[in-house]
Amino acid sequence: MVGMRRSLVAIVALVVVTPLALAGCSGDEDKPAQAAWVGAAPSTAPSGGVPESGVTESGQTGGASAVSLSVTPATGKKGVPVSAEIGFTVSGGKVTSVALKDSSGKSVSGSLREDGSAWVPNKPLKTSKKYEATVTAVDAAGGTKTASTSFTTMGKPSRETGTGLYLFDDRTYGVAMPVVVEFNPGIKKKDRAAVQKRMFVKTSPAQPGTWSWTSSGTQAYYRAPEFWKSGTELAVRIAVGGLPTGGGRYGDQDRGATAKIGRSFVMKVDNKTKKMTVVQDGKTVRTLPVSLGKKSTPSSSGTMVVMEKKAATVFDTTAELGPDEGYRTEIEYAQRITWSGQYIHSAPWSVGAQGRRNVSHGCVNVSPSNARWLFDKTLIGDPITVRGTGDKLAAGNGWTAWDVSWKEFIKGSALPVPAELAAQGGA
Repeated sequence: MVGMRRSLVAIVALVVVTPLALAGCSGDEDKPAQAAWVGAAPSTAPSGGVPESGVTESGQTGGASAVSLSVTPATGKKGVPVSAEIGFTVSGGKVTSVALKDSSGKSVSGSLREDGSAWVPNKPLKTSKKYEATVTAVDAAGGTKTASTSFTTMGKPSRETGTGLYLFDDRTYGVAMPVVVEFNPGIKKKDRAAVQKRMFVKTSPAQPGTWSWTSSGTQAYYRAPEFWKSGTELAVRIAVGGLPTGGGRYGDQDRGATAKIGRSFVMKVDNKTKKMTVVQDGKTVRTLPVSLGKKSTPSSSGTMVVMEKKAATVFDTTAELGPDEGYRTEIEYAQRITWSGQYIHSAPWSVGAQGRRNVSHGCVNVSPSNARWLFDKTLIGDPITVRGTGDKLAAGNGWTAWDVSWKEFIKGSALPVPAELAAQGGA
């Protein structure tokens, strides 16, 4: 896959500071920028274990308690990563509260993991600071027990893993929008489970899903078994700021966004008929003639996602192919669907071929009027499936999370997938 050769563009307050340059139907381009973390709590999370064992101080109230409780990090521990969670081992009851304060007495907000294995601060802790945590558990008879610990965080790490999140805050996306996270350098297999435990996605209404890593570890996708339901709200927190990511590196920062899924808008292209069928909310609303890639530059067959839209741009392949074979063409209504340079776009020069034969360099050519109609209708994250061409979509050539079955997708998870979730069907 293309991986991390593209620079990650920084976003502050959702302002894009660098636009994308485009090349038509081929080439390796910069990716869209990422959104900044907005602070959603990790109320839906993968299961996680206790980070390490530690000595605790404990007490009890309300009479004899059957609760056994210990917490981590260990009391007096120094050099703790700023991603630290308050872990606990409890038997004979359940944890009801966790209080974490810094050396000045200021409280730190956070929330329990869904499986009750630990408490996660809402943002990374400060470097080189002392913290004190108090955990309270209650048994069935109302007896309580508390355990406390104090620890000091490490200083700023000298080596970091760069991260990116391809989701903007307060935007509306199509039903096939995967949550896409990027890492530079990639995360090795042995370190992925620990990183995945810190990548939280909450959906409303609830649609459980899982993460799947690319082979290089430079990207991870999150999706459910089926396309998202229209109106779904996504709250994402990639809580890797200060998290050990392997090789002596630590995550550069937390990232996150809250977003919404819009109406269902699905495009299906059949090479045999040279037509695109557009289905909105389950109803066919239009059928468009298309021209796909010619034999020497075939379009990819597979399920892709609209990743970027440009009302007007220039496709320039002269740098890649040279002045003799390359071309430079002004394009309207371009919608990127692969990193290798395949788009849906207006092609007035191929109107006579649309619906009859393939003449493009791999793109989906449509007429100017149909291109504008599509452009006005689509959202980033809308799916397009192309069938019947001589070339299969390569994994990672775009947001390809939906180009595999659910059974294949879950194989990429670094954590066990619950049997009930694994058994569900899907695209």
